[in-house]
Amino acid sequence: MPTSRYLYLHGFASSPKSIKALALGETFAGLGLTLEVPDLNVPSFAKLSHEAMLEAVTELVGTDGAPVSIIGSSLGGWLAARFAALHPERVRALMLLCPAFHLAERWPRMVGEEWFALWERHGELAIADAAGTKVPVHWGFIEEARREPPAPVVSCPTLIVHGTRDETVPIRSSRDYVKDCPAARLVEVDDTHDLGASIERISAEIHRHFELGRTTLNDGA
Repeated sequence: MPTSRYLYLHGFASSPKSIKALALGETFAGLGLTLEVPDLNVPSFAKLSHEAMLEAVTELVGTDGAPVSIIGSSLGGWLAARFAALHPERVRALMLLCPAFHLAERWPRMVGEEWFALWERHGELAIADAAGTKVPVHWGFIEEARREPPAPVVSCPTLIVHGTRDETVPIRSSRDYVKDCPAARLVEVDDTHDLGASIERISAEIHRHFELGRTTLNDGA
């Protein structure tokens, strides 16, 4: 029988070395499991592409073996849902952390209407990457987002954990999503978008949702 696999998909302006990726990696390591964390800044952060991100996940998952369980954070949450909608046979279960649904609609508010207009006019906008370095991100990222489904509906068991004080991706997007997606349920936590105060809760939910057995998860992982 193929070994179960678990993936973590990081968010926008993040990396495999993000706090959540490392913390959850320790959680899985404590269970004797590996959490695979691909770098989704493809082909680069400056030229970030939804299509390239999907291709990277597709290549990692492959076509053989057991379905994978995927954790996706923010933009990685949207990506996980999109992959599961396109390849339902390859995904066993999803956990989405403050998933960035309706991304294209929210960007003008996030960067400001004036800066958003300048982004379109000049074709790029300087945005801090995972290391905090300002990088000119191409306008094609927004154009591509507008062509993609804003909130892909999935058929596999899906748990969303979302902070009630999230100002980056308002919790109403996840509340609306679970109304339209029977496979999904929502856990609301008193936290912000980074879910930094909810790692222990997330670890416990992973344990239950992915049915990882009776092994106790590491506190503070």
